[in-house]
Amino acid sequence: MLLSRIVGIDYGTKRSGIAATDILQIAVHGVDTVPTGTLWDWLEAYIKKEEVEKIVIGHQTHADGNAVSFMNQIIGLERKIKKTYPHIAVVLHDEAFSSARAKQVILASGVGQKKRKDKSLVDKVAAILILQDYLRH
Repeated sequence: MLLSRIVGIDYGTKRSGIAATDILQIAVHGVDTVPTGTLWDWLEAYIKKEEVEKIVIGHQTHADGNAVSFMNQIIGLERKIKKTYPHIAVVLHDEAFSSARAKQVILASGVGQKKRKDKSLVDKVAAILILQDYLRH
């Protein structure tokens, strides 16, 4: 059995948070926050150095159930991954307020006010929450 990771992405229009499991797929940790324009290059480099079994991309809908305006970008990323890396499964997972939940987690952790305002930390924690939620379901 090959030991591999599952990667979670909190896709945003400006930045994307990235989380991953350990190789036993037990624990989830924050890996990085990157400008979304460089996400593909980041993924390619990561996949070259790590064995990745699956990529979970968070997607969101508005309260009325309609897709967010950048959903076409998320679907484009999903298709590009599937075409370039057919051996890696890609899953879209409802992220249901992951950024708001991430802010609550950061606040509850006792992190200082300056660090709490770091949006890249929020994105990374949101990616952790998306991946943890996916693994629970």
